[in-house]
Amino acid sequence: MVSLKDISAACGVSIATVSKALNNHNDISVETKEYIKKVSASLGYYPNSAAKALKTNRTYSIGMLFVDDAMSGLTHDFFSNILDSFKRAAEAKGYDITFINSNKTRPNRMSYLAHTRYRGFDGVCIACVNFYDPEVIELVRSDIPVVTIDHMFNNRTAVLSDNVTGMRDLLQYAYNKGHRKIAYIHGAESAVTHSRVSSFFKTADELGLVIPDEYVKEAPYRSTDETQKKTDELLDLSNPPTCILYPDDFSAFGGINAINNRGLSIPDDISIAGYDGIRIARHIEPQLTTIRQDTEKMGNMAATELIDQIEHPKTTLVKQIIVEGSVYPGKTIRDISQN
Repeated sequence: MVSLKDISAACGVSIATVSKALNNHNDISVETKEYIKKVSASLGYYPNSAAKALKTNRTYSIGMLFVDDAMSGLTHDFFSNILDSFKRAAEAKGYDITFINSNKTRPNRMSYLAHTRYRGFDGVCIACVNFYDPEVIELVRSDIPVVTIDHMFNNRTAVLSDNVTGMRDLLQYAYNKGHRKIAYIHGAESAVTHSRVSSFFKTADELGLVIPDEYVKEAPYRSTDETQKKTDELLDLSNPPTCILYPDDFSAFGGINAINNRGLSIPDDISIAGYDGIRIARHIEPQLTTIRQDTEKMGNMAATELIDQIEHPKTTLVKQIIVEGSVYPGKTIRDISQN
């Protein structure tokens, strides 16, 4: 194993100078730092993480709490893109990412907070969980730096997709295409669902749209089976909608199946729209009309805010960061405004 003494001898400088250079002290010139780091790398030197943790009181490790009830794991298009962006942003600042074990059936498992302390995580990012789970609340109320994604706690920084504006823009888009009979299959109860449903009804009211009770149905996010059933129920109505909005792009495929099984055409016979802007929805025919969420920015902002908390705990403010999306027109909403 290469030691500081070996690097000192190779560079012709003192061990103290080597140590200061490798730890980016300001009393060493930039040229000397670069030279010593270059020699260190050529000798195969890697700092001991345990020793670094003792010296800095940080492990440079971040915990990721991700519990997807639909069991889609990292194939969950929306969150996987956020996590990928988060990971790249954190790694660029020298942090590693480790998932917190969420298997509650495992014997002798630790709570989320206990696991976080056991692993020595400097901070935790929480995404796609039951935010009302007592273990999640325990972690949020602890002294561990935490950032949440798509959920707000009073005392924690949150990075939120602008679900209110997104739903407003999507409904407005369908309205501008001439649709007045618009149904909405929304996701299961959550803060995200509440924001979207409230925005849907508020926007409908502002537009003068009458939304019959039977036009609003619920299906779990990413559940193609349930959205297929709900779509059949909507199409069986004596006065069916001309346009159906779905909880997310993936679940919209269930609606597409129901429509295709009846020999109907999208958008000629029925118009549809999703939500999220996942990549596969842009590669089907016809391309899905949707709200494209800025997952790159959400992940990057979550990592940046969490690392600021870790490195500057006394000066970092709790805040809510709203990230706007945009309508992706696609080809699944027919323009009937001239009919």
